[in-house]
Amino acid sequence: MTPDDVRALALALPEVTEADHHGRPSFRLGTAVLATLWDEGTLTVLVGESEARAVEGGPCSLLWWGRRLSGVRVDLAAADPALVADLLEEAWTRRAPARLRRSGPRSG
Repeated sequence: MTPDDVRALALALPEVTEADHHGRPSFRLGTAVLATLWDEGTLTVLVGESEARAVEGGPCSLLWWGRRLSGVRVDLAAADPALVADLLEEAWTRRAPARLRRSGPRSG
């Protein structure tokens, strides 16, 4: 996957925008960061601990913020587009207000 592939998936989610995050492109729902393109080959996605542990291995490694597990780091060269889409949707669902969750992430 390329950064442009990730961008297309993220921006297809309802109300997701792209904004700078410490010099890197991030995808946000309101002010909440869902994911950040860390570099050309790495995406960090902020998902819950159970979701992160469920996908650990292969293209995904755990992302720690201090002692807190905050999501996953995805190797885009090894990642399947469906996995990246699922992770972005999970991050979106965790932060979406009820009015958006009722219609779902694919209703954009």
